[in-house]
Amino acid sequence: MTTSPAAGIVRYGQSSLSDVLPSTLAALGVAGEPNVLALEPAGCIVVLLVDGLGWQLLREHAGLAPFLSSLAARPLTAGFPTTTAVSVTSLGAGVPPGQHGITGYITRADGLSEPANWLTWRGARSGVDLLGDQPPEQVQPVATAFERAEQAGVSATVVSAPAFKGSGLTRAALRGAHYLRAFTAADSMAQVAATAQARGGLIYCYNHELDLIGHVYGCRSEAWRAQLQLIDRAVELLAGRLPAGTRLLVTADHGMVNVPEEAKIDYDSEPSLQEGVELLAGEARVRYLHVEPGLLDAVRSRWLEVVGDRMAVLTRDEAIGHGWFGPEVSASARHRIGDLIAVSVSELAVVRRKAESRNASLIGHHGALTDAELLVPLLST
Repeated sequence: MTTSPAAGIVRYGQSSLSDVLPSTLAALGVAGEPNVLALEPAGCIVVLLVDGLGWQLLREHAGLAPFLSSLAARPLTAGFPTTTAVSVTSLGAGVPPGQHGITGYITRADGLSEPANWLTWRGARSGVDLLGDQPPEQVQPVATAFERAEQAGVSATVVSAPAFKGSGLTRAALRGAHYLRAFTAADSMAQVAATAQARGGLIYCYNHELDLIGHVYGCRSEAWRAQLQLIDRAVELLAGRLPAGTRLLVTADHGMVNVPEEAKIDYDSEPSLQEGVELLAGEARVRYLHVEPGLLDAVRSRWLEVVGDRMAVLTRDEAIGHGWFGPEVSASARHRIGDLIAVSVSELAVVRRKAESRNASLIGHHGALTDAELLVPLLST
């Protein structure tokens, strides 16, 4: 694994996930959209996001994905943290997290006594639905690429699971698109091909199976390898069914690493990690620490005594200064970032075996800035 706190590690505005849809809109003829990825003009563009398909994982398993590996390929960087709620919003809004404001899987939120889980749009501890208290259109106010497409007269369609229709994250990141429900990968591919034929324009499709398998069994497990083969065949079938003049782009929201049990530190059983921390957010490989007034240096020192050189522990201002959240950070985004950020630079993960028992038991994790988590592919037909 490799990482660095140096400025520019996330290539916003050059070759990042947040550049995909603005470049796509430009290639579809929408004026005013920056085409920093230099995509060629097309009448219809399909953007398929395969959750968890990291650049390094795909290259390592190229023999299991011969079709995907045959496509024109280049690496992009996801945003920070490298997690689905952040990345899907960066993709959908076409701006870095510092602008769209979804700065983590779980973060502090205005007016709440508990952190918010932006993937589910529920209270992270209580499970209470937050759609009323935290309207997605206010939490993430930037116009999405789908709204901008429709305003320019370009058809915009999302093909994804029925459970996500009307969800908080869908409203925050994908609003403005015509939503088509799909139950399986095969169903998704059939829906996308039919939509390309009938409507054209911008079509976004999301597939979650590889990420799910990687979390539960590990990202190099037999089940994960088999799932990659199935996805490769599904994408090949889709490419063969798309009408002439349609371009297919395949990307991902993050990569993944396996975290062995011995590399997990349990926050819930480590009093020295808890002391002085008002609220702990984030996820296992990138933790946001909201600290009691006046205790920033003391909390930082205690964390470093426990994690050593296996995590970098930065202040909010240091992380923003390194450009991790993009060139602009709004006041609301800043509020949702911890006073301290503990980000893994090794196998280490800080789990919560009581408060987050399910996530603590997972094998596959992501969120940090290692190349295995940060780099995602951009594949094109």
